[in-house]
Amino acid sequence: MTSAAPTDGRDLDDSARCPCLSGEAYGSCCGPAHHGTAPAPTAERLMRSRYSAFVLARASYLLETWHPATRPATLEVDPETRWFRLEIVGTRAGGPFDDDGTVEFEALFRDADGVGVQHEVSRFVRVDRRWLYVDGTAG
Repeated sequence: MTSAAPTDGRDLDDSARCPCLSGEAYGSCCGPAHHGTAPAPTAERLMRSRYSAFVLARASYLLETWHPATRPATLEVDPETRWFRLEIVGTRAGGPFDDDGTVEFEALFRDADGVGVQHEVSRFVRVDRRWLYVDGTAG
């Protein structure tokens, strides 16, 4: 089964391995969040879905899941950057019954300058039962 076509970025078949490397198929991992059929139930799942949105160049999803107080007016995903691995280093709170949480991660990428690592501690809050990215600090 193929997911509905995204409004931006690349599409991915539901049976494909999820880009967040959770071990699940896209259709049962980040796909439902990307297509608006099920919000991320935890801060970590939102982090994973946002990473997958970078992989698939879905800027609109990144903006939709960014808290309005810190969200930029526009966002362009660099088409030359290839994200190829996400490692969750740790989490604090951010569960289904929490109102805030943090996720520390390392995301490996390749761009014109070579291979790099984005190490960040991201803050998330839950507003109206929906997790949103607030901001992050370099880890």
